[in-house]
Amino acid sequence: MVEINIQAESDYQLIEVRGEVDASSSIELDNALKSAAENYTKILINLSKLEYISSAGLGVFISYLEELKTNDIKLVIFGLQEKVREVFDILGLQHLMNITNNKEEAQALLNGK
Repeated sequence: MVEINIQAESDYQLIEVRGEVDASSSIELDNALKSAAENYTKILINLSKLEYISSAGLGVFISYLEELKTNDIKLVIFGLQEKVREVFDILGLQHLMNITNNKEEAQALLNGK
């Protein structure tokens, strides 16, 4: 089961994902990313409370890579728990996405610092 909280910050959208993203709940993540990409040029995703992500959940992130690049939208993911980070690393997603340890690093990267 997943819980997604969306919060508008000063110049970016913050999406916090809690729980588990699997095939049945990945649509919620997809909807949150779609909405953010339509309305913001900067998106932060907090995965510090994400306990599990399936291939369907990872597929949501991967499916937006080209669109974000084409539309010059910056996306930074932060706070991955060790077991979630391992999944991202195994797939090499750290080379395709901006991933940081915490919100401060993510904000700095988002603002080009």
